[in-house]
Amino acid sequence: MALTMNDVDRFEASRPRLAAIAYRLLGSASDAEDAVQETFLRWQAADVDRVEVPEAWLTKVLTNLCLNQLTSARARRETYVGQWLPEPLLAGDPMLGPADTAEQRESVSYAVLAVLERLSPGERAVYVLREAFACPHREIAEILDLTEAACQQIYHRAKKHVAAGKARTEVDEDAARRIVEEFLAAATSGRTEPLVRLLTQDAVSIGDGGGKVPARAKAFEGALAVAKFLRGLFKPSEAKRALVGGSPEVYATTANGGPALVAVLDGRVVGVMCLEVTAEGIAGFRNQVNPDKLERATERWAATDHGEPLLRSAF
Repeated sequence: MALTMNDVDRFEASRPRLAAIAYRLLGSASDAEDAVQETFLRWQAADVDRVEVPEAWLTKVLTNLCLNQLTSARARRETYVGQWLPEPLLAGDPMLGPADTAEQRESVSYAVLAVLERLSPGERAVYVLREAFACPHREIAEILDLTEAACQQIYHRAKKHVAAGKARTEVDEDAARRIVEEFLAAATSGRTEPLVRLLTQDAVSIGDGGGKVPARAKAFEGALAVAKFLRGLFKPSEAKRALVGGSPEVYATTANGGPALVAVLDGRVVGVMCLEVTAEGIAGFRNQVNPDKLERATERWAATDHGEPLLRSAF
């Protein structure tokens, strides 16, 4: 059944919201775009005149497509080389979705997206729809074919699991830049002590190279271990320059709402380091260097004004 322009407009009005939901569910911008496009194809094939509430119908279709994707993704991630981390989204990316409340901002933070990986697909869907998009339990229950009571129980269980992974303090862009500048100064000092002072005792550093860029399969844990790794990471070497193809410039920005460092070489983003900041210090570093997960970041970078680099020669 052919869509009218009005039908297409109704879908397009929902596209940003659908993309934001899909990204939170899948942790991948490219997979999220595929899910939104498949939702459009389902909309195109439906008898849309009989759809009373288009946004609810589209949300249900998209969510169930994402649930199917998550089920197959779990099997793929069992064979993934090294640590799996979500695809980072740089400041201003529309796929980040709403950021009016603390809950909405937290739901797309890199730390929380990583924790969501531990939930079942159903728990993840309930948490995202409720926490980030304030969907009533009744509506979520209809989307997932659950009872309202079951939906509430799943939400409370999921929220409990996620609580430990939430960023424990919020920072604005100015504060994020100051944090990143202080960290970078310590990381390039060639000494471990200044870094240790910035970290929490239980600090963790995780890297995702996807088997395409070297990244340690096991996380670094503890302030001293993380500090030693970071000191080495920013130490100049011919081997690193040969691996990357040069010496990237490093910029301060935000990714997924939190402070981040972006390494850029010849206009291409080659690494995004997301910092998890707490009142006690920096608690986590999640380093995305898998080139497949940096294509959108590169596109976003090229389209924005990012100012001067903090470091003109990373190594």
